[in-house]
Amino acid sequence: MTVVDLFSGCGGLALGFKWAGFKTLLASDVDGNCEKTYTYNFPETPFIKNDLRHISTKEIRKHISGAVDVVIGGPPCQGFSLANKNRNKIKDDPRNELFYEFVRVVTDLKPKAFVMENVRGLLSMQKGKVIQLMKDEFENAGLGYQVDYKILTASDYGVPQNRQRVIMIGFRKDLDRAPVFPKKTYVSPVTVWEAISDLPQIQASEGEEKMTYGSEPQNTYQEFVRNNSRVVCNHVAMRHTQRLIDRFKVIQAGQSLAHVPAEHAAVKRGKPSEKSKIVFSQNNQRLHANKPAPTIAASFQSNFIHPFLHRNFTAREGARLQSFPDDFVFQGMRTKMSWEKGLSQYQQIGNAVPPLLGYSIGNAVKQVLEDSVNGISEERLFEALSSVTE
Repeated sequence: MTVVDLFSGCGGLALGFKWAGFKTLLASDVDGNCEKTYTYNFPETPFIKNDLRHISTKEIRKHISGAVDVVIGGPPCQGFSLANKNRNKIKDDPRNELFYEFVRVVTDLKPKAFVMENVRGLLSMQKGKVIQLMKDEFENAGLGYQVDYKILTASDYGVPQNRQRVIMIGFRKDLDRAPVFPKKTYVSPVTVWEAISDLPQIQASEGEEKMTYGSEPQNTYQEFVRNNSRVVCNHVAMRHTQRLIDRFKVIQAGQSLAHVPAEHAAVKRGKPSEKSKIVFSQNNQRLHANKPAPTIAASFQSNFIHPFLHRNFTAREGARLQSFPDDFVFQGMRTKMSWEKGLSQYQQIGNAVPPLLGYSIGNAVKQVLEDSVNGISEERLFEALSSVTE
């Protein structure tokens, strides 16, 4: 089965669909570093780097032949985010135009199905009117789609992270198929330490772009992510000042910058003698080793502290918490200064759909299209995936 991947980012959703047996015919994103990462890891997939508002259906069709089974993607969601205090004012927000461009491509390509991913806060927008508007748009797109949506939690599908996202699925009405969402695979979630404990235990400012593993795989999750990799890439620790390291040393698991004594508190930018009055509870949060991570957002490079070491997470550790395998290598700058263009490796990772979540969604879509109702158990998940990723 075939996929067109819009607003692709670095390719997390496409990778999950690839594991589920789909071939990506075309991908598109506006970010140049996402293009570098995507084309490195999916060299066989044509990629259009442009704003979808400037990509015609005619241009899309130049890269594909025949029918498209599924269109997937996550239109940028800043206009709908829970972090946006004006989230109930979507009118005239140009960022929301991109949703309608996604609908336009679905209307023109007439795929058998579509999958759209977005933020959880979408459901509360204008007391549910926004999500209903989106549902209506797809129900009337082209031949029309039978549409449903649901909040999925990534840790229910083998991802060591409690990320929640709204997943909207639609099947073309002439197929007479109702949307089906993946059943929970995991009863006991994969924890942070189960995800990263075999990686080299480097200190702040240590690490290299290619390293050997620190140990043998210690569980089935580690066996899975290491299945096709003999080296560790993207595992370079950020440089920290001694002041920051001293602060990290007093932060216990589950605590953050909000819990440190005055001598370790944040200072005002440009005025190191004055303490900052702005403190975010998630800044410098030390994660529990024996629990799944909270949402790994685009800003995770400074949000979270390693469970035992006095530093932030590396890009590879973040990728592990997103369920990217170790042979998926991220391109572009590792971190980003405010004036630099393009998404950093950290931002690409945080913005991505976790591939294991993508796999479960892709598998559910495939089963409906194939008239199959067979699910997959926790015991067979990594065994099945290992066979298709080799």
